[in-house]
Amino acid sequence: MQTILITGASSGYGLETARHFLERGWNVIATMRSPDRSVLPSSENLRVLPLDVTSEASIAALVEAAGPVDVLVNNAGVGGVGAFEAMPMSLIRQLVETNSIGVMAMTRAFIPQMRERRSGTIVNVTSSVTLGDFPLAAAYTGSKQAVEGFTASLAIELAYFGVRAKLVEPGYAPTTRFGANSIVPVDQLLPGEYAAFAQPILQGFANPPLTTRESDVAEAIWEAVHDDSGRLRFPAGPDAVALAGGSK
Repeated sequence: MQTILITGASSGYGLETARHFLERGWNVIATMRSPDRSVLPSSENLRVLPLDVTSEASIAALVEAAGPVDVLVNNAGVGGVGAFEAMPMSLIRQLVETNSIGVMAMTRAFIPQMRERRSGTIVNVTSSVTLGDFPLAAAYTGSKQAVEGFTASLAIELAYFGVRAKLVEPGYAPTTRFGANSIVPVDQLLPGEYAAFAQPILQGFANPPLTTRESDVAEAIWEAVHDDSGRLRFPAGPDAVALAGGSK
């Protein structure tokens, strides 16, 4: 029986992915900043552990508690939408620290055991913002694009040891807590001069022609984990698939 460790599993994509793999008989380690076992079905195959991906001590404690892991899913992240000019550097640093460096730190922590076993898969969850042009998301896009480049390079060097690295690129999912997970509400990051520019963009967010479900992302992660073709990118959701060129 294989073990998957998922970051950011308290809601959204991470929570649905934990359910998806539990239902298919996997051992699941669901990590959360504030562990809450009640959000997932009761199962002897489930462990819920604390994790702050921005804390080296928290990551080290998790590695010790988790033991052998076959699949690492780096899903934890924070949002940030607004005019880049209005974003304080503290917010930009938080985005990069969680969405980019947090992924790198978690990956670095689990590579040694996978390299020694000559097996394992790392799945990094980014966003469809990496597939197109998305105004009012410059810093957030930058934090996700960093993970795209990181993973593409990492996949080559880890392949030598039989370890795989994959990217899952979710589309826009209005049913997730992306807005609630934003560090600063968007209305605080739109100075008056940007109002006319932002209005049609925000209206588009409110009425998107295509959207992504949490289950789309869980299925894409499942596909990525079981892929042995060497494929790197897995867009998740109809809107992400369309941006990627219409085919998975």
